[in-house]
Amino acid sequence: MDIWQAVAIMAAGIAAGALNAVVGSGTLLTFPTLLAFGYPPILANVSNNLGLIPGVLSAAYGYRRELKGQQRRLVCLGLASATGGLVGALLLLKLPAHAFESAVPLLILAACVLILLQPRLNRRLREQPSGRENGGPAMWLGVAATGIYGGYFGAAQGVLLMGLLGSSLHDSLQRINAAKNVLAAIVNGVAALVFLAATDISWTAAALIAVGSTLGGLLGARLGRALSPAALRAAILTIGITAAVTVTVR
Repeated sequence: MDIWQAVAIMAAGIAAGALNAVVGSGTLLTFPTLLAFGYPPILANVSNNLGLIPGVLSAAYGYRRELKGQQRRLVCLGLASATGGLVGALLLLKLPAHAFESAVPLLILAACVLILLQPRLNRRLREQPSGRENGGPAMWLGVAATGIYGGYFGAAQGVLLMGLLGSSLHDSLQRINAAKNVLAAIVNGVAALVFLAATDISWTAAALIAVGSTLGGLLGARLGRALSPAALRAAILTIGITAAVTVTVR
């Protein structure tokens, strides 16, 4: 890895950390960056997962005021996220490598679709008159299913979580976003423990993403709201579609 590759990976980590704090699709920046520099898909995925954990944690810290009073909710739903993250990580490691490589373009395009749908989703959440305080069994299963997706790949996991939480919980969007950051951190953390124990990791790439995503996560709320949402989505979609095409023709 030369100095310019290192700078590019760290810069992608900063952008991903900021993006994860307010949207939840930072993987669509860091994962394609690693692919562009020749990392195999699974190695890129697990190294990216590990590197983004500090950024998600710093984003959760940045929303600590909104987390007050959500302890019981996060314990309940955190168990769902941990279970899903474990299953998703095991699926990534147990299924043949070509299965993941074949699925990556579809996963990336699915994440891009979620980004496209996010404005409509946000409007529906703002119009939602009420919801349950802590969700129910369907919510728990939905969070667990999202955790499986997050442990396996993870791009736009936050968008899925915002949709689930916002449609079922009686709370503000800011508090729901804070809970989303914690649940995403649990998924990534559990998956990372599995990866640490069972597979190879590019520590250089993971460290660069970790440093960048930590800074990005702390700055994400302020910087993310200052950016044009339309421009941000356009950039993410361009990167995502390019990555999907690149993986397909490799």
